[in-house]
Amino acid sequence: MKRLLLLLMAILLPLANFAQIKYESITSQKLGETRQIKIQLPRNYEENLDKRYPVVVVLDGDYLFEPVAGMVDYYSYWEDAPEMIVVGINQDGVRMQDTYYSENNFLPEGKGAKFFEFIGMELLANLDQKYRTANFKIIVGHDFTSNFINYYLLKQNPIFQGYINLSPDLAPEMANRVTNALNTAESRKWFYMATASDDVPNLKEDILGFDNSLKNLENELVEYNFDNFEGATHYSLVGKAIPSALESMFEIYRPISTKDYNEKLLQTSVSPSEFLAEKYNSIEELYSIKKKISLNDFMAVYKAIEKTRNWEEYKDLYKMAFEHYPGTMLGTFFEARYEEETGNPKRAMRIYQNAYGQEKIAFLDADFMLEKADAIKKDFGY
Repeated sequence: MKRLLLLLMAILLPLANFAQIKYESITSQKLGETRQIKIQLPRNYEENLDKRYPVVVVLDGDYLFEPVAGMVDYYSYWEDAPEMIVVGINQDGVRMQDTYYSENNFLPEGKGAKFFEFIGMELLANLDQKYRTANFKIIVGHDFTSNFINYYLLKQNPIFQGYINLSPDLAPEMANRVTNALNTAESRKWFYMATASDDVPNLKEDILGFDNSLKNLENELVEYNFDNFEGATHYSLVGKAIPSALESMFEIYRPISTKDYNEKLLQTSVSPSEFLAEKYNSIEELYSIKKKISLNDFMAVYKAIEKTRNWEEYKDLYKMAFEHYPGTMLGTFFEARYEEETGNPKRAMRIYQNAYGQEKIAFLDADFMLEKADAIKKDFGY
């Protein structure tokens, strides 16, 4: 039943070893006890002293931390998601008390209310104080803890922007409350939910009904995604849902795809350089991350400009290249191409020559740049 999840963990755990795993204890005044947490810091966390990272809080950290941390490390390695600080809360033996809610109003009560405050008022504050955290925060839960994470969404100013619901065991009124909260949200939210064909029958029935109401969301600030995995169980769906959730939440973060290249960058109505600038401005706005434009994305825009022969696009592109890759030949090459194709071959020749001594990058090296300069010199007899 748990074969898929075990296989996923076997694949991902070696990857997670490259990241920094820490085990800490937090003495909670709210709970009146000490809680154990696991923390995965991003690769090269100690070297990137100016960088801040989104936070992923994982409930049921005793078994859910490793698959989440592994997938975060894997996706961030390939730049399909940002590097993030992953925090797992150990709830072995106490998850029912931690997620307790009132039978009257179906809101956290007793130990459940204290645990709610522990996360919101103590755990996150502790992380902000000790680590370089960004404002973007995600919370993950499974069945009982999945229901619990949604209580944060009901607050007036939710402290989490992303919610990953793995087969939630929904409390009465939770579906209606969350639907209303998402419909009236005034800031960006990402809400993911998953079930499976072989999920616990009563959970699956409630989840499918919940999905039907969420399909009618009209709030443009909310990104909702749902999966119903064929052939998966209540436990094995976790291994499929985590990567799907990360992909849906960080779609714009990923490098420019072949689809975007063909359907957007090659269209004459689209400015490739503006598309690139807006993509990275959106990343900073949505996830509180200032991301360096990837070389892959620069190359995609470069190829689109060459294909469409829209040479004016090089003007903004070379300025961005100088900003993001100073000291390299990238901006120099784009500037030279701009001058070359807009009627200034002599200036282009000199710019190519000026690349000598700059750092090579991608396919650009001193020999290539000098060959370009010599070709202009030969063609125009300079």
